[in-house]
Amino acid sequence: MDTSMMKRMKELEQENARLKRMYAEEKLKAEIVTEALEKKW
Repeated sequence: MDTSMMKRMKELEQENARLKRMYAEEKLKAEIVTEALEKKW
């Protein structure tokens, strides 16, 4: 691999990690909302 491809791959890995964190946060929020709505008040 040349250096530009390695740099691009590193950028994509960082973007992927960022998107995974965002997904995990949103999934957690959705679970919290669902749990709150299921509770009997």
